[in-house]
Amino acid sequence: MKRLLKYISWVLILVCIFSLVGCGNRFTRSPSKSDINIMRNARGENAVVSSAKSEASQVGIEIMKKGGNIIDAAVATAFALSVTEPDASGIGGGGFMLIRFAETGEEIFLDFREMASENATDDMYQLDEDGRVINDEQTIGGKAVAVPGEVAGLLMALDKYGTMSRGDVMKPAIDLAENGFLVTNNFAKIIRDEIDKVSRFDETKKIYLINNKVPKVGSIIRNPDLANTLRIIAKKGSDAFYKGEIAQDIVRTVRETGGILTLDDLANYEVKLREPIRGEYKGFEIISAPPPSAGGIHMLQLLNILENYGLEELGHNTTESLHLWAESSKLMFADRDKYMADTDFVKVPIDGIVSKEYARELSNKINLKISNEEVGFGNPYKYESGNTTHLSIMDREGNMVAMTKTINNLFGSGVTVKGRGFLLNDEMDDFNAEIGKANSIEPGKRPLSNMTPTFVLKNGEAFLTLGSPGSSRIIPTVAQIISNIIDHNMNVQEAINAPRLFYRAGILTLEGNIDSNIITQLEKMGHKIDSKEYLDPYFGGVQCIILEKSGVIHGGADPRRDGQAIGY
Repeated sequence: MKRLLKYISWVLILVCIFSLVGCGNRFTRSPSKSDINIMRNARGENAVVSSAKSEASQVGIEIMKKGGNIIDAAVATAFALSVTEPDASGIGGGGFMLIRFAETGEEIFLDFREMASENATDDMYQLDEDGRVINDEQTIGGKAVAVPGEVAGLLMALDKYGTMSRGDVMKPAIDLAENGFLVTNNFAKIIRDEIDKVSRFDETKKIYLINNKVPKVGSIIRNPDLANTLRIIAKKGSDAFYKGEIAQDIVRTVRETGGILTLDDLANYEVKLREPIRGEYKGFEIISAPPPSAGGIHMLQLLNILENYGLEELGHNTTESLHLWAESSKLMFADRDKYMADTDFVKVPIDGIVSKEYARELSNKINLKISNEEVGFGNPYKYESGNTTHLSIMDREGNMVAMTKTINNLFGSGVTVKGRGFLLNDEMDDFNAEIGKANSIEPGKRPLSNMTPTFVLKNGEAFLTLGSPGSSRIIPTVAQIISNIIDHNMNVQEAINAPRLFYRAGILTLEGNIDSNIITQLEKMGHKIDSKEYLDPYFGGVQCIILEKSGVIHGGADPRRDGQAIGY
């Protein structure tokens, strides 16, 4: 009990610090580097855990202090995030986990992405004349729910590569659900923004609203139903979720809210071991997510295109470099939208897309003086040879984990399983609702993702582990962090704090603190600019860890959300 009180007191102090600066979400002033570094980054000689919540990062560190390895810590941190960041991920969702073991150099990619029901069809949603799904059925309610994979993925990782018992690894998350976690400014704002969805479903409303109102910052949210669910899983394993009483409650809740999941869908769910995507940028080896994620392939493609230009000489966030990022993003997204899908169902020209030769061909399409109109997709075949959260962990041996997981949109489908305390995803939204596309709906298919858990190696040894939430913004965000560190010699927290850009659908979105003269010059080049605030959560929430030359592990976390790195 004393340890619990000490832990809660520590978190209260941290939240008070956060509240002085808007909890790392929206600042009333532009924060100095020292403000952000004090709150978010950490160094450690033994290990660093960086996740989207301080409570979850602390859980991971405590597991390692008790003798657990990085897999034990990653699984414990992930379950803790399922409790403390329910708007972004949870046991009703899925994700990807990238692992590297330093001693052997082995790299493992676990795909526990959600999948479509056996009853799913490519015409299951009605579209209006503009091609939009009628009544938001692809994003809200039971018809938006795909088969969850998180429990299977986390427990498979623990069983195969961990050293501790399910009970010991899951106990911190159970305690957080039972005793509660503190509402930050960021979380209160998310609930406020999503109040219509939260209020629509009684089981969701009773957990995340207090007296039918948005909870105040500093109040505590308890979820005893989730605590009980996690206890059952800790005792009985994956079968409790996929074949037992929890599975029955999932199917019943989904059906009552208009969905199509079956008990067979859950019983037949399978985690997939896949070969990571590999590439190289300026002598650094990059290992990242394969399909059904578009993230790793197109992050590498983006860096390959940019490698044809001297970003280090052009400078960081100059007119010339921002123009190149925007024009390269156009080319990358055109290919993503054309080719990318679950490779168990669709042949994707992976080697072509990530080839240096193809990137050089695409770079010839870029006009250095003006913004091109929207470009079409390229032809990678001739080069063939064949709202979300993230956590990163690195230990002193160079073992690494990068895990990105999600329930898709904020609060997922809005549907909480009755009596079980966890939200269900709306991952059916990540399919193309049109018929005949690479990413169209098929039974058992996994929807296309942008999640990009990534490692960077230097001379074959651990250098970076990183990733971010943020939908399609994930891909350029991860690329920008890598470029900030390699091209512009930033430390890990500076790389995270630096203003970001995103190009999509004809709009170049720029984060605050970019010089107004540069914006004017970009507009003269033909760019349509949308300006966001500095440290806007629109640009994701990066968790990144670097092994410094000194041998010290330095973790950074994103002040755009509630991220926190903790080391020891």
